[in-house]
Amino acid sequence: MRRTRSAREERFRSLYADHHDPVLRFALRRTDPARADDAVAETFLVAWRRLDDVPRRPGEALPWLYTVARHCLLNAARGEGRQRAVAVRLAATRSGAGSSRAAGDPGDRLEMTEAWARLAPAEQEVLALAVWEDLTSTQAGLVLGISGAAYRVRLARARASLARHLDEAPTPVLSPVRRLAGGPRAAATPAQEGSR
Repeated sequence: MRRTRSAREERFRSLYADHHDPVLRFALRRTDPARADDAVAETFLVAWRRLDDVPRRPGEALPWLYTVARHCLLNAARGEGRQRAVAVRLAATRSGAGSSRAAGDPGDRLEMTEAWARLAPAEQEVLALAVWEDLTSTQAGLVLGISGAAYRVRLARARASLARHLDEAPTPVLSPVRRLAGGPRAAATPAQEGSR
């Protein structure tokens, strides 16, 4: 067992030493340095986990690593696109009801997008589970791998953070988004309160 592990580790070390710089250059040609570093790290994590799948013949490992790096970059771009889409949907929800601005006002969307962007990704996820997925605390906790009570604490913190960011906005917000952030809202039904 020890001998197999050593051979595996040695093969990975050799793969990393031989191909790290070319994979990094590949990623840098496609994205900014921080995202490139993340993609390279993820690429070699995949290579470690799937080391038996990495081709052994000379000249075949690098294209395999490029393919993995490309998929990592595409996955990261999709994730960023989803975050932007959530911000836009949140702005549309906000401008749809209770706002003094016309529905769809670009300034309204911009304000919400800026507030959303200032949230930590974990806060965005907690809020998205509450708003768009309409999950109970227990269900959302399962998605995040935490208890329902821990989810409620995170949701309260995320709402407070969103409220702070919206308060920094030039125009006061009284809308479904403000309710999301814990501001003035209509009374919830007992069923809604029990499920959150």
